[in-house]
Amino acid sequence: MFIVDISLIQQIVKSIGSDNFFRKIVLGLEKDFKNWNSFTKVPRSAMHVPNGVIELMPVCGDQYYSFKYVNGHVPNQQKGILTIVATGMLASVETGFPLLISEMTILTAFRTAATAVMASKYLARKNSSRLGIIGCGAQSEFQIMSHCLFFNIKEIFYFDINDEAMRKMAKNIMPLGIKMIPCANSRQVAENCDIIITVTAARGKNKILENSWIKKGTHINGIGGDCPNKTELDVDILRNSRVFVEFLEQTIYEGDIQNLEPEEIKQVVKGELWEVVAGLKNGRINDDDITVFDSVGFALEDYTILRLIYEIILNDQSLKKLVNLIPENLLNCTDLYSLIK
Repeated sequence: MFIVDISLIQQIVKSIGSDNFFRKIVLGLEKDFKNWNSFTKVPRSAMHVPNGVIELMPVCGDQYYSFKYVNGHVPNQQKGILTIVATGMLASVETGFPLLISEMTILTAFRTAATAVMASKYLARKNSSRLGIIGCGAQSEFQIMSHCLFFNIKEIFYFDINDEAMRKMAKNIMPLGIKMIPCANSRQVAENCDIIITVTAARGKNKILENSWIKKGTHINGIGGDCPNKTELDVDILRNSRVFVEFLEQTIYEGDIQNLEPEEIKQVVKGELWEVVAGLKNGRINDDDITVFDSVGFALEDYTILRLIYEIILNDQSLKKLVNLIPENLLNCTDLYSLIK
C-alpha cells in the first residue's frame, strides 16, 4: 500500500506542474461526472461538535472505493492553525484492500478549485474576463489559479474582512501578472465581475452577496456555505438564477438552498452539475442568465483526485512509498497469528 504525505504531493505537483495538475483533475472530474450513475453515493456523515464539524465522505465505483476524513473548525484561526484538514483512502473494490492513504488537505484545495472551474466552464459566459473572490483564505489562490487556466482573466477583484488575508493572497498571486484590485466590500466585487467565487469561513446564515448587486450574465460559485446553518447568498439570488448543485440529497441540507422553502427547491434547482457535464441538461441558456453553482463538496470529487494520485504513482517508480499497514503475502491467509509469534 502507498502512503502519500505532504512531501510527495509537493514532488508530484512540482514534477507535473500545477497547471497540468489542474487540467488532469478537471479531465478526471468530467469523466467521473459523466459516469455519475455508475457510482454508489450517500450524503456525508457529519458529527457536529462544539467548535465545528467532523465528517466522513465515502463513495464507491466499479473499481475503487474511497473516503475522506475532513473537519471544519473555524475557531482554529484564532490558534494560528488550519481550519480544515483532511486525510483520505483509496481501496480496491475487488479485494477490499486499501491501495493508498493520502494527505487530503492540499488535495481538497486542488479538487475544490477544479470542481469550481469545471462548473464555471459549463455555466459561465465563455468571454468572462473579470474574476471576483470574496474570502482570501487558504482556498483562494487555488480558485484563482484554476480559473486563470480556463478563462482569459484580465482583472481580479477581491475582498476579505481580514486585511492580512487580502495581502497574503495578493502576494501569492502576483507572479501570475494579472491586475489585482482590492475592494472595500463584497458589493464592490460583485458589481464588477463576470464570475464571483464566495469562499468564506463565515459561520451562520449570511448574505455575503445580495441580490441587488448581481448583474445579468453573472456566474456565482458559492463554495463557503457547506453545512447546516452556514450559508453565504441572499436567497433572492437563488430565486432569480439557474441553480445547479452536486448531489441534491446532500445539498438540500448543507447548501445555500437550505434557505429556500421546501416547495421552492424543485423550481429553483435546475439540476445536478453532472447532468450538465453529461449533456443531459442545459446550464446557461443565454448571456443574460444568472447562474449559481451551490457547492458543498462531494465525495466523488475526492475519489477523482485520489484515483489520479494513485495512477501517477503507479507510473513513476520514484514516487512509490510503500508501507506494510495491513497483513499481506501470508503463507497461510488464515494464520494471522503467525505475524506475532
